[in-house]
Amino acid sequence: MAGERKIIRVTSFDVAEAAGVSQSTVSRALAGDTSISEPTRQRVMEAARRLNYQVDENAARLRRGRTGTLAVVMICREAQDRKDINPFYFSLLGSTCAAASAKGYETLVSFQDAPENFWGHFQERRKADGMIVIGTTTNTKAWDYFRDMPEGTHWTCWGSPDNDMPWVRSDNLSGATLATRHLLVRGYRQIVCIGSATSPQRQFQERYEGYAEAMRSAGLEPVLQQVESGLAREEQGRRAAIALAESGTPFDAIFAVCDDMALGALKELTARGYSIPDKVGIIGFDGIRAGAWSTPPLTSIEPDFQMAGTLLVEQLLAKINGTEGSGRRVPVRLVIRGSTRA
Repeated sequence: MAGERKIIRVTSFDVAEAAGVSQSTVSRALAGDTSISEPTRQRVMEAARRLNYQVDENAARLRRGRTGTLAVVMICREAQDRKDINPFYFSLLGSTCAAASAKGYETLVSFQDAPENFWGHFQERRKADGMIVIGTTTNTKAWDYFRDMPEGTHWTCWGSPDNDMPWVRSDNLSGATLATRHLLVRGYRQIVCIGSATSPQRQFQERYEGYAEAMRSAGLEPVLQQVESGLAREEQGRRAAIALAESGTPFDAIFAVCDDMALGALKELTARGYSIPDKVGIIGFDGIRAGAWSTPPLTSIEPDFQMAGTLLVEQLLAKINGTEGSGRRVPVRLVIRGSTRA
């Protein structure tokens, strides 16, 4: 038909013919094989450029036994509405996907919450080269499933309940110590931790330990207001604040082991007439965006999300390439807002 343009597909055979080499030499030269001499490589590159030849990356990866994809599994609470997932994990998901993209990998994301949808055989089915697992440690069935993945599975995780699995975590101990010292420097002395010393969340245990260590170093006794299990984090914080306010225990500051708990406590104490931050200071941990818009805005300990994603991807790629690494810690910083004294 008049006006139609005929599309001519250039193949490696065309490049080989133009460069005067074999097709296998073209493939090896474009893949950066060091056995190809520099003059030959330049000749192949020039022919490919002149013919506007584009390497089929998917085909090239498959020839090397790679998919070029990393799977990311988000573990949720059983039957949890996806919109109710802790915003921290969405920030971590975004940074992980960005880090994978920077390394030239695509990501395949799935949300899993119950035995009927647990699945981690991406590598065996050639859907991905490895897997990153993130999410709540309260879903013990999920972690039991991934703990029992076949030997040779390339994977790493954020949020593991123990050290037996390959992990990346925030520097929880240092972060909690930093949070507590910030409250002490601002003049608070009766600081209560809202959290759990026995939680399956390993990071919550570490954060309580950091708080307790800082309190004892200041000559003060740590006080833990235990949260109820099985509830949404914000509701846990709200109920813990109610229990604390009605217990008669004196307090002038709260360190909550996650931002959602801190926000629940902040709303409840404000509703009860407590002046925040003058009478009671509140600080959380995780640096979720919602904290910037609370009233007053929440002071928090924020992990370096970009670094977290980078470390997860780097640790997984090291495993894929045959290098075993130990657990990695992500640095944290203090974000001062209006819920602690100026």
